[in-house]
Amino acid sequence: MNLNMNQIKIDFVSDIACPWCAVGLAALEQAIERVKTEVGVTLHFQPFELNPDMPPEGEDIVEHLTRKYGITPEQVEQNQRQIAERGAAVGFTFNMAGRTRTYNTFDAHRLLHWAGEQQGDAQHRLKRALLGAYFTDGLDPSAAQVLLQAVAKAGLDTERAAAILRGDDYAAVVRE
Repeated sequence: MNLNMNQIKIDFVSDIACPWCAVGLAALEQAIERVKTEVGVTLHFQPFELNPDMPPEGEDIVEHLTRKYGITPEQVEQNQRQIAERGAAVGFTFNMAGRTRTYNTFDAHRLLHWAGEQQGDAQHRLKRALLGAYFTDGLDPSAAQVLLQAVAKAGLDTERAAAILRGDDYAAVVRE
């Protein structure tokens, strides 16, 4: 790293159940790549639960979005197409057809907080793995197995992550 290079830290406040957050992160990553020789960027991910009262089993995505935003199922479908197109434009693959439910993301946020305490870009790698699990692979990001697969994909300690999931580590700080 060039010691004369400008350094900035970006706090990225988002939820892994937010498709626009996935698009925004992919676009931000492209911007960072374009200026990497002039600016050193550190990303830090802050938790933001879009739906903190989401039940553990989740909800049907169309029912949830029509109720939450007062839109029709046809508008949900149109929005999902637009999100997928925008994602593709910035290199993020959405599989909206394979995703019929939205889920509670609290445990994912606890793991992201833990990953933020690790060296290097561990938190960023985990964020990308979680977004891909949910939006690209259509997996349930509240399921321990899915979370642990994302942890492994990010190159983090799955035994420590499993212990976090079994307990209440980082619950208070994420709620805060």
